[in-house]
This record gives sequence, structure tokens and C-alpha cells, in this order.
Amino acid sequence: MDSFEWLNGYKLGFGLHHVDFTNPNRPRTPKYSAHFYYQVIRDNGFPTPDDEKMLYGHFRKDFIWSTATASYQIEGGWRADGKGLSIWDKFAHTPLRVFNDDDGDIACDSYNKVEEDVAILKQLKVTHYRFSISWSRVLPDGTTKYINEPGLNYYHRLVDALLAANIQPHLANLINLDWIMLDLIFSRLGHKVKFWITINEPYNIANVGHGYGAAAPGISFRPGTLPYIVGHHLLKAHAEAWHLYNEKYRAKQKGIISITINSDWSEPRNPYKQEDIDAARRVVQFYIGWFAHPIFNGDYSDMMKTIIRERSLAAGLPKSRLPEFSPEEIKRIKGTYDYFGFNHYTTVLAFPVDYGNLQHYDADRGAGTIADRTWLDSGSSWLKVSPFGFRRILNFIKEEYGNPPIIITENGISERGPIDLNDIHRSYYYEKYINQVLKAYLLDDVDIRGYTAWSLMDNLEWATGFSERFGLFYVNRSDPKLPRVPKTSVAQYSTIINCNGFPDPASGSHECLNPEPEGTSAPITDDTVRFLGMKLSTSDAETGLNTTFALLIVAVFAAVCSSFCFFKARKQHRKNSM
Repeated sequence: MDSFEWLNGYKLGFGLHHVDFTNPNRPRTPKYSAHFYYQVIRDNGFPTPDDEKMLYGHFRKDFIWSTATASYQIEGGWRADGKGLSIWDKFAHTPLRVFNDDDGDIACDSYNKVEEDVAILKQLKVTHYRFSISWSRVLPDGTTKYINEPGLNYYHRLVDALLAANIQPHLANLINLDWIMLDLIFSRLGHKVKFWITINEPYNIANVGHGYGAAAPGISFRPGTLPYIVGHHLLKAHAEAWHLYNEKYRAKQKGIISITINSDWSEPRNPYKQEDIDAARRVVQFYIGWFAHPIFNGDYSDMMKTIIRERSLAAGLPKSRLPEFSPEEIKRIKGTYDYFGFNHYTTVLAFPVDYGNLQHYDADRGAGTIADRTWLDSGSSWLKVSPFGFRRILNFIKEEYGNPPIIITENGISERGPIDLNDIHRSYYYEKYINQVLKAYLLDDVDIRGYTAWSLMDNLEWATGFSERFGLFYVNRSDPKLPRVPKTSVAQYSTIINCNGFPDPASGSHECLNPEPEGTSAPITDDTVRFLGMKLSTSDAETGLNTTFALLIVAVFAAVCSSFCFFKARKQHRKNSM
């Protein structure tokens, strides 16, 4: 227990139990370390927790295996063939908005590389490919007065190439407040596309783009009000898009349409403190619940409505900063899903924080978040490897929203720094996270229909530019051709796909564990090197080295010849003098 620590008195606490020295009764309260040490004693060591043990088995036969990209992050061609400007074009061209002033002007040049992109999708053996549509490419002025056919034809070419490779397109980013525009996309592509996403990550659009200002359009001056207004309109827009497809196109096109919601899982920092348990619950309800609750349960959760209303009134505002749905709107929004599209990456530890009367999303949530220092790191400061949280949040969706069919539409890990194609951290991440999905499916009866790896290739990772790389394929940006090079994780993910899960190695050999490679590329170890103070590609550096070596030989030979001639002349001079 904490005690008198010699010259430090009572300032240092070494104890497993906290002692309140201000209380004459000196009560002892166990710290988290006391509970941890108790478990070590109970288990007589460190056995592998059930959460971390591998489960062997398979997903359903028609399971969706996919990978994903987004238009601005990969397409490039920012002014090609009459494309207009998007909010991300403007955001990325604003100084200091994107790391290293990177932009998507060229990105991965996917606008000109349909065949190459489909080829690496075939190499992965995916059944589906999730990508998004750029409205500014199809409708440059934001209206249907002018339809940019070359821009629309890009998506036709991509969809046709995917279908020819037996890969189903999964198209996202349909939301636009002009329903005539949506009608255009459904009518032009709906006979080919059977999987639709109205909005990808509404939380990021509402809060990151209109609260923190860290993403386009970069607004941060009304963080306590604007994110809720934007989110409110996104929910209504999603519902209208769903109803348009449901009433006009579903019977003929026979597709499915839904929204994709992103969320971390949240655990209490101290699982033995009720305040931390409550904080973790608020984090989840203000994250996934913000958008899932109205769609799956009708209206915002009572927790969100009560907290935001009370904090708004306490600050002297006449009403809640969270807008209200009318009864008609609630009816219109509830049930507008065919599946639960879900993006997930990591878990956080939550604890209560009192922000006073600050009118802000974080203050409404009333919680801070940190990561466990024992969790493995990634190339993104916010992403720590915590596979157990995936299974737990999938079970939360099951229990909270009536076990809807779930398609995981993003999951992955980044790296930064020197290029290393042997991305063992990504292979580890996919194995552990996908295995948690299998546990949720087989052990918990969560209705999971598909899994999508983020992302197909290294791309512009929004405000962090090209510094964070999530790709299964490395894009060599020092080569003008921008070749796609497979990382080690490609073989690992394609094997999981080929096996449709994880066959038990104890039951003998399995043909799916050694699939024949398809369309593999020669690996490389790095794209650039420093040579004589310059940053060059490896081939240019090799040429420079060979040239320098040749010149060095010539210089040495010239020096030798010069010395030889000098001594020969001196010898001849001496001979003539004798």
C-alpha cells in the first residue's frame, strides 16, 4: 500500500492500494495494478487470454471479401476531361491544410489505370471492390444542367472491367441534396451495380469536417452546434436516397443500399470504476449511436438528447443544440437500411472529463480517451492494435440494433517512414482482426455478411497526405508510371480469402493455404536513396554511382600516367646530364 516514502514523505505512492492520508481512518482502495497482480497470482503466470486465442473455422459460403478506396484519394485527373472542383480540391490546395502540402491532383492516377487496378484486385482474389464516385467529375457545376459524359464513362469503364473479372462493384458516396443527380447515377449504373452506400462515415463529415476542421471543408468556428446540424441533414438525406432507390429502382435492379457508419470501440480506463464505465458508454453512444440510433431504432438515443439538452439550457440557450426530428421525419428515417455498413480500426480507453459549460461535442460527451501503452502502434497516432474491441463492438451492434446483417466496409492499419514491403504488422493485424470477426460470427451469432480491407493501395490519406500508408499494394511515387507493388500482406489476405476463413492446421494440409500467385510483380525494398546530397530513385542512383566510379578510374589512371611520365622524364633528364 502507499506509505511514508522516506525523504519524499507521502508524495510518492508505490502501493498496490491507495491510502487516503487526509482521512483519519486511512482507507485502502485497490488500484488497477492490484487487480492485475491478483490475476497474475490466480493464473500463476500469463496464459493466453481467450480474446487472443485463434479460432479455426469458416465464414458463410457467400461471404463478401473486398477491399476499398475512395475517389479523391486515388483517382487523380483533378481537371481531366472537364472535371469540376470538389471541396477536397479546394481544401488540399489551401496552404498548411494537408501534411507536406500533398494533394490529390495526380494521387495514384487511377483515372488512367483502370486495367492495372483491376489486375491487382484479381491478384487479391476479392469478390467485391468498394470505391466512391466523385460528383465533381460527373456533374462539374454541381447541377444536372451539364452531365460530363467523359467523367461518367470512367465509372462505366471501371464497373465493366470489374464485372468482366467477376468482381462486384460496391459504390459509395451517393449523397447529394439534388435528387435528380441521384436519379442519374441509379439510372445510368444501377443495372450493373448491386451494392450501394449512401454516405461513408457521416461522423467524419459532420464532426471532423465541420467541428474540428481537420478535413474538408475545414470549418471549426461552431463546434458545439454545426456538427449536429450537419449530421441531422445527413441523416435526412440518407433516408431520401434510400427511399428513392427503394421505391423506383429496387424491384427492377434488385440491389441493396445502406449507410456506412464508422466507430471505435471504447473500454473504461479503469474497469473497476463506475465513472470510467459510464464514460466509455457515452463515447460509444456519441460515436456509433449518433447515426445508427435514428436509422435502426428511430430518433437519437435518450442519452444524447438528454445530455445535449441539459447542457444547452444550462448555458442559457433557449433550446437544445441537437436538432429534433418531427414525427414524420422519424418515420421516414427509421428502417432505411438493407445492411449495417461498418468501418472500424481501433479501441480507446475512456475516462470522465468535466468541460464546464463549454458548448462542444467533446464537452457533451464528457469523456477523454487514451490508448493502452501495451497495444502495438501503427503509422497513425490514433490507431493502436486492439483486436478484441472488434468483436465487442460487433456484439454491441447486434444487441443494440437487433442483429442487422453487417458488411464491414473498412478495416486496416497504416505505416509511415522507410518503405518496407515486408509489412508483417499488417499481416498480423488482418489475421487478428479478421479472426475476431470469425469469433463474432461463429461464437456470438452476429450476422456478418462481408469484410473489406482498407485499402487496396497506398494513397492520399486525407490531411496526413501520403505520409501514412494503409495499402496492401505500395505505389512507387518516384516512378512516373506509379506502379503498384504487392506487399507481403497481399499473399496473407488472399490466402484468408481463398480459405474463406482459418482452416485448422491440426486437421492436415489444406490446398487453400498455398494458392497459385496471379499477376505478381517483382518486389522492391525502397523507392529512393540519398546520393551526393540528392534524393534519387534507386536506378538513377545506380547510374550515378557507376558514372562516378568510371570517372574515378579515369582520374586514377590519369594520375598514374602523369606520375609515370614525370618519373620517366626525370630519369631521362638525369641520363642526359651524365
